[in-house]
Amino acid sequence: MADEVTAHRRKEESMDKNKIKKMWIADQGDGTYINPILYTDYSDPDAIRVGDDYFMIASSFCNTPAVPLLHSKDLVNWKVINYIIDKLPFPYYDKPVHGCGTWAPSIRFHDGVYYAFIPMPDEGIMMCKTTDPWSKWSEPSYVRKVVGWIDPCPFWDDDGKAYMVSAFARSRIGFKSMLYMSPIEPDCSGVLDDGQFIYDGHATQPTIEGPKLYKRNGYYYIFAPAGGVKPGWQTVLRSKNIYGPYEERIVLHQGGSPVNGPHQGAWVDTPDGEDWFLHFQDVGNAGRVVHLQPMRWEDDWPIIGVNDVDGCGEPVMRHKKPSVGAVYPIDAPEDSDFFEGDKLGLQWQWNANYKENWYRVGDGQLTLYAQPCDPAAQLCDISNLLIQKWPAPEFQITTCIHLENMKDGDVAGMVSQCGHYTGLLVAKQGQKLFLEQRTGNWTKNDEERYALGTVDSDTLYIRMKVKGAKEVSFEIGQDEEHFTAVGNTVEATPGRWVGVKAGLTALNRLGSEGGSIAVDYFVFERLE
Repeated sequence: MADEVTAHRRKEESMDKNKIKKMWIADQGDGTYINPILYTDYSDPDAIRVGDDYFMIASSFCNTPAVPLLHSKDLVNWKVINYIIDKLPFPYYDKPVHGCGTWAPSIRFHDGVYYAFIPMPDEGIMMCKTTDPWSKWSEPSYVRKVVGWIDPCPFWDDDGKAYMVSAFARSRIGFKSMLYMSPIEPDCSGVLDDGQFIYDGHATQPTIEGPKLYKRNGYYYIFAPAGGVKPGWQTVLRSKNIYGPYEERIVLHQGGSPVNGPHQGAWVDTPDGEDWFLHFQDVGNAGRVVHLQPMRWEDDWPIIGVNDVDGCGEPVMRHKKPSVGAVYPIDAPEDSDFFEGDKLGLQWQWNANYKENWYRVGDGQLTLYAQPCDPAAQLCDISNLLIQKWPAPEFQITTCIHLENMKDGDVAGMVSQCGHYTGLLVAKQGQKLFLEQRTGNWTKNDEERYALGTVDSDTLYIRMKVKGAKEVSFEIGQDEEHFTAVGNTVEATPGRWVGVKAGLTALNRLGSEGGSIAVDYFVFERLE
C-alpha cells in the first residue's frame, strides 16, 4: 500500500495533465474549420446522421479492437466512442497479418437498427448491428462468404427491398474496376441471389472502388472514388434503375489544392438541409486523414468543394462550419493517457488479437506483462504492441516507465510501428538493465539491434520525437526536465495501407513467463 501511495504522489507531482493540449484542432473557434478535420489515420471513412448525431467508422486492418466508431454533433469535432469488433473472429489474427483484416466498412441506420458492413477480403463480407452504438455490437456474421469482395454498402429501397453494392480486390480475385449489386435479406442476414455486375470502370474510371449507395429525387446514386488512392478523384454514378445503366461524372479532384487524390467517403446532411462530404487523403506516414467538404446539388448532380468547373470541384482548406443549430465544444479524439480508471482508453489498439492478461489498468498506472516471444521475431510482428495513431504531423511523446518488476529476458519500452519501424527498449539480462534500439522493415527480415549502454535506475523517462512527419528519434531521462538523445534517427515509412503508430510493449525473449513494467503516462506534446 505504501508503494501505491508513493507512486500516486510521484505521479501527481510530475506531468501536469491540465497543461496537455490536443495536437490537431480543426475547429478554429470563429465559426470556421480547417482541413483535415482529423489529422489521424481513420482510413476509408463512412458516416451517417441519425437525428442530430453523426457517426463515422473506419477500417483498421489487423489491429484490435477493430473498426473504430466516432461520434460528432457538428461534423468537425469528433470523439472515438466505441469499436464495432472486439477481436477478429479467426485464430490466425492472433498474430499480425499486415494489410489483412477489416477493410473499408460502411455504416447505415434502418428501422431503429445500426448496421456496419465490414469486408475482410480473405474471409468475406461481415455484418454487425446494434440499437445503441455506444454499447456492444453483435458478433460478426456473414452477409456473404466470399474472397476478394470489398467495400460493401447496404441500401433499403422505398419498397422495403434491400441491396448491397460492392467492389473487388484484384490482389484476391484477379480483377478490379468493377461494381456489383446484390439483393440481400432486409435484415442483412445474407444475399438473396447472386446479383450482377452493374458498372465497368476500366475505360474511364479505373480502379473504381469504395461505393456508397443513396437515393434522391428518383435517382440512385453511387459515390465511388477512382483513379487510385493518391492520384485519384471522386466519381458519382446515377441511374433511375438500381441495376443501371449508370451515367458518370467526376465531382471532386485535387485541382489547385494541396489535397491529392480526394478519396472515398460519405455524403451526409444537416437537419437544416445542408449537404456535406467526408473523405480521406493519403498523406503518407500519418496515414489516411479525414477532410470535410461543402456540397450542393445542381441538375440532380452533386458538386463537392469549391472552384467547380463543369460540375467538378476541388477541396477547401478552410470553410464555414456546418449549420447544425448549436455550438459544440472544441475537441478531438483522445491521444495522451494518464491511465486513470480501470480500462484502456479508446485511442489504443493492439497489433493483433489481444488477450486480457497482457495488461492491467489500475492504481493510476498501466501495467504491461511481458509476453513470451520468439527471440528472432521482428518487433513489427509482435502481437502485444499497444499502439495508437499519429494525431498530427509533428509532436513528441513522453512516457515514464518503472522497471523494478522486470525479469531476466524481458524487453520493454516505446515503439514506432510502421513500414520502417523502430523501438527504444530496456532489456534485462541477469540482474542488469541495458538499453537497445531495434530498427527494421516490415517486408524484410532485416531487423538490427543496437546496444546503447546500461540503465542505472528502475525508473526511466523515454521521449519520442516526430519531426517533419517522418523523422523518429528518442531521448531518455532520469526525470522530466533533463533528456539526452540516444540511438539513431529513423526515417519512418507507412505500413500496408496504414499510417505510423506509436506505443509501448513488454516481451520476454527467452520464451518464458516474464515480469512487467508500470507506466505512469503516455503524453503527447508539441515539439519543444
